Amino acid sequence: MTRSFASSALVLLLAHAPFVFAQSQFTPAAPGKQMEKLDRGVVAVLANSGVFVSWRVLGTDAAGTRFNLYRDGVKVNAAPLEASNYADAAGTAAARYAVRTVVNGREANPAEAAAPWSEPFLRIPVQQPAGGVTPDGVAYTYEMNDGTAADLDGDGRYELVVKWQPTNAKDNSQSGYTGNTYIDAYRLDGTRLWRLDLGRNIRAGAHYTTVIAYDLDGDGKAEVMLKTADGTVDGKGTVIGDANADYRNTAGYVLAGPEFLTVFEGSTGKALATTNYLPARGTVASWGDNYGNRVDRFLGGVAYLDGKRPSAVFSRGYYTRAVVAAWDWRDGQLTSRWVFDTDAEGAAVRGQGAHWFSVADVDNDGRDDIVYGAATIGSDGHMLYSTNLCHGDALHVGKFDPSRDGLQVYMVHETPSCYGANGAEMHDAATGQILWGVATNGADVGRGVCMDVDPAYPGEECWASRGGLMSAAGVEISTARPGQMNFASWWDGDLLREPLDGAAIYKWHPESATSEKILDGALAGAASNNGTKATPVLSADLLGDWREEVVWRTADNSALLLFTTTAPTTVRIPTLMHDPQYRVQVAGQNAGYNQPPHPGFYLGHGMSAPVWAPIYTR
Repeated sequence: MTRSFASSALVLLLAHAPFVFAQSQFTPAAPGKQMEKLDRGVVAVLANSGVFVSWRVLGTDAAGTRFNLYRDGVKVNAAPLEASNYADAAGTAAARYAVRTVVNGREANPAEAAAPWSEPFLRIPVQQPAGGVTPDGVAYTYEMNDGTAADLDGDGRYELVVKWQPTNAKDNSQSGYTGNTYIDAYRLDGTRLWRLDLGRNIRAGAHYTTVIAYDLDGDGKAEVMLKTADGTVDGKGTVIGDANADYRNTAGYVLAGPEFLTVFEGSTGKALATTNYLPARGTVASWGDNYGNRVDRFLGGVAYLDGKRPSAVFSRGYYTRAVVAAWDWRDGQLTSRWVFDTDAEGAAVRGQGAHWFSVADVDNDGRDDIVYGAATIGSDGHMLYSTNLCHGDALHVGKFDPSRDGLQVYMVHETPSCYGANGAEMHDAATGQILWGVATNGADVGRGVCMDVDPAYPGEECWASRGGLMSAAGVEISTARPGQMNFASWWDGDLLREPLDGAAIYKWHPESATSEKILDGALAGAASNNGTKATPVLSADLLGDWREEVVWRTADNSALLLFTTTAPTTVRIPTLMHDPQYRVQVAGQNAGYNQPPHPGFYLGHGMSAPVWAPIYTR
């Protein structure tokens, strides 16, 4: 018998699911943004009775595409399947499953056969680095931290790129030496492709290193891009810059020496190009203090700034001065696209950044913009607007209110003298117009989320660490709200989204205003990251149908645990990773204070068929 880590709520078949979207409603009308060419992502899991199998509908599938499912070469479905999952009551651990598309009555494109997982998660062994001792004699070990997913070798399957953080990692406000940060790449079978050692001149902590893993040049294989320094070692063992340089001061900060930006080959970790990091450090005190806190607040992400191909975006600063730099990797050349600097223009962006920036096409011109917290920078590198509500910890951008045109931004804020009556607020993503706000009694509002948890109210509900549960229209539903407000996951079979917090997923029950734990990863040894932020290594639609997987580390840091749902659903939506907005928000998920991704359309109870963003693949 298979041990279950989920409550019975996860395995209920939706006998009366709301609807099934026909593929014709998602087929791109014209070429748009270049996305990854993915395989079917077939995943099979031993369930309480038989085997649950799910697979991807691709954003590039022809209208009317249906599926046949084969077990050991024998078709198991009587008629072609519209949904992209199937509960096979006759399945066994020895079975092998393959999916074939059916277009105009003809089969094609068999997917590689998949063997069932024995548990509702895949255990991916990892190689923990050896610990060390700081110059002042403090010993440290290593913990797995944040990660991202990318197809590094061009086979249509995701690999995981993960950060090893020393146990003496520091917030920028804290002095002290840290161990080196390491970046590993793993196939899902545990094969390590490479390891980067960022070296002693990159300090370890949540705000120092963002890993961008994305196919930036369109050759079908992802590159990896991040900030480096003298002493960084690439995946082939080659040192970048001066291997002997040590710019750490007696407080453990690195406030001198060159800073680089490096592009690495995704399949090998080989350094392909290195240039000076923009924006440069300059005078430390010009960023707001002289000891090294504000100068080293780094973020990163991916944006389709030209509407066709992705660019990498890296930034520095958000409490005072803020500089955002966009980069292109094309034909083996790393070039600067633009640099936005509050010292040069857009002073209204000064002090408006968050601990994470989001990416979305806020003005519907086909090109992505950078939502840099309480201000937004356009795809051309110029300020679009500032709400002037100042810095905050949590930020969400998506289609939260389906009754309104365009996208919305939900943000919580830190400084009462700046935010006034809007400690938590929603504003129009295109104009910055405040749609509604919540007075939070002069508090630093630390956390906040938006997701559809109550079918009685149109759109997504939002709540924060202060205030009640708010509807998308700004109506307080209840003073009671879910206690979980760190992350989110589309997990079970309906269109509501589930709070993800710590090593667990919860279901909110509006009628009783209570949360039920429906997945307990701790039973398998899972642990979350980043203290009270309690985030996973990664959460995204990595396999199977449109529901999201969650990747946690084990508490002993010996493995990654990739959990997938076994709840059947008749709801059919193409893989969220072929929605450009969702995909770029996944790419930046490992930056700063991690935030869950949101698609560019409303995905929730009562949703209409969305306009699927036009995409193409190599």
